[in-house]
Amino acid sequence: MDVVKVQEALKQAGVDGWLFYDHHVRDPLAYRILGLDPSMHVTRRWFYFIPAKGEPRKLNHRIEAGKLDTLPGERVLYSTWQEMESALEQMLKGATRIAMQYSPRNAVMYVAMVDAGTIEVLNGMGKEIVSSANLVSRFEAVLTEHQVETHYVAQRKIDRILEDGWREMGSRVRGAGTDEFAMVEWLQAELVKEGLVWEHGPNVSVGPNAADSHYEPVAGKSSRIERGSFVLIDIWGKLKDDPSAVWYDITWTGVVDRDPTELEGRVFRTVVDARDAAIALVQQRFAAGKPIAGWEPDAAARQVIVNAGFGQWFTHRTGHNIGTELHGAGAHLDNFETHDERLILPMTCFSVEPGIYLPPGPECFGVRSEIDMITKPGSAVVTGKIQRELVRI
Repeated sequence: MDVVKVQEALKQAGVDGWLFYDHHVRDPLAYRILGLDPSMHVTRRWFYFIPAKGEPRKLNHRIEAGKLDTLPGERVLYSTWQEMESALEQMLKGATRIAMQYSPRNAVMYVAMVDAGTIEVLNGMGKEIVSSANLVSRFEAVLTEHQVETHYVAQRKIDRILEDGWREMGSRVRGAGTDEFAMVEWLQAELVKEGLVWEHGPNVSVGPNAADSHYEPVAGKSSRIERGSFVLIDIWGKLKDDPSAVWYDITWTGVVDRDPTELEGRVFRTVVDARDAAIALVQQRFAAGKPIAGWEPDAAARQVIVNAGFGQWFTHRTGHNIGTELHGAGAHLDNFETHDERLILPMTCFSVEPGIYLPPGPECFGVRSEIDMITKPGSAVVTGKIQRELVRI
């Protein structure tokens, strides 16, 4: 944790300081940003305050006096709750506008780690608590050049695996046959060969299963892939041996041994147009050096789908931040599940993945078209191959 960099960010944000608070390791963001061991045993409240100017300050319970010893700054100890509140007020003397892991109305719940009672105590001291959401993004989501390169290494490997996977699927369909889970196992084996790791998944969904955006095939409960099938593949991974590696995450769709129906083609084109609208808005803003919040590309993509008459079937956010975690701590592309006002910062990575998931009926399927983007000052690029047409297997 670089105090000088944090203080520079605080001055730019117009806040008097950043107050970190935890109890029972409830705030994993604090542990990562401060470089604390998340496995430490914490049973008493601690506070760590980094002012915009001056030395940081610590407040610990006497029973756990050494929990913040790895951090710079003067330490004050307390035992009773009255002592704690008095010491906290003294610790924050001279600071009024203070950032914490808080989100007004819990709008961005990914950063809302501080309980309402603690906010009430601080409000009672005359403190204005503001969200640290953009500060968290700056110190959690901004990537190094090395991390960007790890993303591109994973991209090249996974793009190749996916292309080979479609061919393998076609070969199996025309041979002994296959199903969703068998193809998942094949994709997993290829990821292992390439030195990649993944969480659950990948995901292979056929027909109506593709209309469930979080469907996962399992052994013994998996649909057959046959001639005439509509198939969605969602695959993600990162380098196994590099803790700083960044994920690559994509989704493509295709049809087996036939041309797409009129509805499949129309839904696919709508999703692609929505994806491209979000991409274009991000690229325009970065090229112009203008800020863009996470909710804005979601709104752009969603309007395309609404205008095409499929709005009610676009049932999730447009994208998510990507870092060392698949769903990272930076801005998500979301004006649906949340109103994400966090800024999309330079040197961050995120997915763009609008989808349409049709209800049960004569043609029940889902289309999602997912790409990843990386931003830099003045530019924003798609990092891998971009699907323009439904895959014909």
